[in-house]
Amino acid sequence: MAGGQARSIDAVLEAARRRLSRLDPLQAMDAIRAGAILVDTRYEAQRRSQGTVPGALIVERNELEWRFDPRSDARLPEASGYDVHLIVMCAEGYSSSLAAASLQDLGLRNATDLAGGFLAWAAAGLPVQPTRPG
Repeated sequence: MAGGQARSIDAVLEAARRRLSRLDPLQAMDAIRAGAILVDTRYEAQRRSQGTVPGALIVERNELEWRFDPRSDARLPEASGYDVHLIVMCAEGYSSSLAAASLQDLGLRNATDLAGGFLAWAAAGLPVQPTRPG
């Protein structure tokens, strides 16, 4: 790696998680009830096979930063400023940690992720709706 020191993905993930106040599923549900936005970054195939969380905002991972940067022309209406409380959810809680840290890098200081991802949410018995075959 030119100009820097190479790190493993495990080291990058650990560094990202040190910056986050990760939420377990029940904490996430409480935060959502208080106005946080749950952002589902799973791919369509995962949502189709696993189901979805009612009310979650679907933004696939490859679009996330552009959709939530308040200065981006591609931002969503929910990207109303840098204080928005975002909870990023992937399938198991790995890529969501990296994504939440990336959002923090953009200045979205209240971005975090759901520890254990969608699978932990479903295992906690929280609301899940099946998706219709497409």
